Amino acid sequence: MTDPLPYSPAALAATPLDAFIEQARAALADRSFEALVLSANRDARGEPKSVRVRSIGLRGEPALSFVESHATRAVTRNQGVDEGLRTIAAMLDPMSRPSFAHATLHAGGDDVQLRVSKKGRATLRRGARTSTPRTPPKDADALASHDRQRQRRLSIEQPFLVELGVTDANHRLVPAMARKWRQIDKFLEIVDDALDALPERVAKSEGTPVPIRVVDFGCGKGYLTFAVHAHLRERFGVAPEVVGVELRPELVAFCNGVAERTGAVGLRFVEGDLRSYVPGAVDVMIALHACDTATDHAIELGVRAGADVLVCSPCCHKELRPQMSRPRLLSGLLRHGIHLGQEAEMVTDSLRALLLETCGYEARVFEFVALEHTSKNKMILATRRADGAAQAARAQVEVNDLKSFYGIREQCLETLLLQRSQPGVDAAPQACQTP
Repeated sequence: MTDPLPYSPAALAATPLDAFIEQARAALADRSFEALVLSANRDARGEPKSVRVRSIGLRGEPALSFVESHATRAVTRNQGVDEGLRTIAAMLDPMSRPSFAHATLHAGGDDVQLRVSKKGRATLRRGARTSTPRTPPKDADALASHDRQRQRRLSIEQPFLVELGVTDANHRLVPAMARKWRQIDKFLEIVDDALDALPERVAKSEGTPVPIRVVDFGCGKGYLTFAVHAHLRERFGVAPEVVGVELRPELVAFCNGVAERTGAVGLRFVEGDLRSYVPGAVDVMIALHACDTATDHAIELGVRAGADVLVCSPCCHKELRPQMSRPRLLSGLLRHGIHLGQEAEMVTDSLRALLLETCGYEARVFEFVALEHTSKNKMILATRRADGAAQAARAQVEVNDLKSFYGIREQCLETLLLQRSQPGVDAAPQACQTP
């Protein structure tokens, strides 16, 4: 439905962009503002990829916090409400830099979407979510404090957190699980940023309840699997279809019991791994801490399943190190074993990101959580691009250059993708090291 919004008289006479900004201002005033997301950067290779805006309290005054998602980092800056709204309007101007073509305001159970064409023509839509909107605070003193408390993407009162031992029976965080709780929140932030970069997918899910399909390989006890299910159900107002895949039968039985006891509709756990479980169509594929070439098999499986988002946390980079030569310019650096190992890790994950770009994805490699929480903290995040074919040839040239420079003969993901591209040839696990 287009433009049935309860705008003020001034907003009704204004442009769609002005009306959108007035809607945001009104949501901030009545405390129904949940988040505002800018996505679809008009510069195909521009930065940031997306911007998420939330309402905070800063030194006792209402303010806006901007989190800009760049390829290798997230940048946070805070502005007053009036200045922040002007910044949002400027970022939606086709003549500005950065310039975004899509914005979504989440407020009071509704999603207001603004699309701005390259010529500056704007359209405004509003869709009601079926999920329960956030209850606005009763007074201004309840405004979230930027100085004292961080807003989490998941309520700590979720029943599965009690079952998994993250909180006690009174929904208080167990001190020993504080790091796990931070990791859960950070992971949901990453998933949100990835979905925000897919405005067409988000619009489809928010306009018409269409369950998002998620597969989580090597899910273990299911901390992130349960969290993703609960968060996506809250965000889109419809239960997603989430499958956790785990080799250990006792954990599969435990997680299915938790899902049943907590009423997690659409969530199930199955026994298997990358070799034995082949999903159908998938929207989001997750594979964390898949050892060595198992990450390559996971990526290829996600590409083959047509996933819009792939989230991988690789570890144990063993395949390339024995193959790598020591280019003359780097001989002094790579004579040390620790440096050669670190270089092999960088080259492996860089090749994976480039190969994903040859398949039409936008790929980022970045630090997931701080090193004090875990030493396995690198993540590869890939989102499907509508114009991905344009970058495929460039990425393939860079793949060839990297392999030539280091004398690499074979890389598992490239082997699997080449097999998949050949008619009648199945990308079987024996093509490279079995995961």
